[in-house]
Amino acid sequence: MRLLERMRKEWFMVGIVLAIAGAKLEPSIGVNGGPLKPEITVSYIAVATIFFNSGLSLKTEELTSALVHIKLHLFIQIFTLAFFPTAIWLFLQLLSITPINEWLLKGLQTVGCMPPPVSSAVILTKAVGGNEAAAIFNSAFGSFLGIVITPLLLLLFLGSSSSVPFTSIFSQLFMTVVVPLIIGQIVRRYIKDWLERKKPPFGAVSSSVLLMIIYTTFCDTFSNPNIDLDKFSLVLILVIIFSIQLSFMLLTFIFSTRNNSGFTPADTVAIIFCSTHKSLTLGIPMLKIVFAGHEHLSLISVPLLIYHPAQILLGSVLVPTIKSWMVSRQKGVKLTRPTV
Repeated sequence: MRLLERMRKEWFMVGIVLAIAGAKLEPSIGVNGGPLKPEITVSYIAVATIFFNSGLSLKTEELTSALVHIKLHLFIQIFTLAFFPTAIWLFLQLLSITPINEWLLKGLQTVGCMPPPVSSAVILTKAVGGNEAAAIFNSAFGSFLGIVITPLLLLLFLGSSSSVPFTSIFSQLFMTVVVPLIIGQIVRRYIKDWLERKKPPFGAVSSSVLLMIIYTTFCDTFSNPNIDLDKFSLVLILVIIFSIQLSFMLLTFIFSTRNNSGFTPADTVAIIFCSTHKSLTLGIPMLKIVFAGHEHLSLISVPLLIYHPAQILLGSVLVPTIKSWMVSRQKGVKLTRPTV
């Protein structure tokens, strides 16, 4: 089993490289409106597949127990929708004296205002073996909160004003997240014994979908003409984005592993990914709505286009390390548990 798991991870990393290379060579295939139609296959079918897969594989009692873990939910939502945008705003006060393009810096602020994604955090938490139920709940709940809070944060930090079609965004989230998850749970009730006996490759399915998301996301990134602007600013923004991600992942790790935190190692995994990941699927439509007609909208969007694939890449690379830590920590807990 360990050999098969190791081979699957290695092939997944090869798949990431091939997906990025393919997107670079021919981005027109995976861009919105291209042959793959990612605006349908990714935004709807892929996301729905991820949550149906999660609903099918997740034990109902685990999801139910996740709902009452109030402290965990508060930590994730406050970090991602309050601490994150505020910390970015403070950081940008320092960066404002640098020669970095000011609209790219404003784009960094929009990244901080975004809600968690409805797919990557769940997939990476599942890949590590963390608290998948908590990741699902917080990804879905955070996305719904983001429908209201993100536009308000954008208006607060960047000062644009516009009406936001909450109903249409809410409907899309409900149909691609909540409904597939519920259907998966219902189907599980009828084939539970078969699932326990056959153990379908849920991880392989999620990994395949993630590769498709990576490919189409990089297609959008490479096909965006603004990626060719000021190379100096772009390189600095890229370095800053990776630094922010690593710093915030480390920060959430430190806070959630304190002796009095009350979080398990599996909870920490969910916290690391859910607190630091940001949604491109919700983010770009919101930016286009809130900043409709803004002459620098394309520049403001660039950091989010970079942040999304960067968080998937960084998370995927760190999966083996985080998993090793979690397994060793769980073994340590078992060894120190008193016997009766």
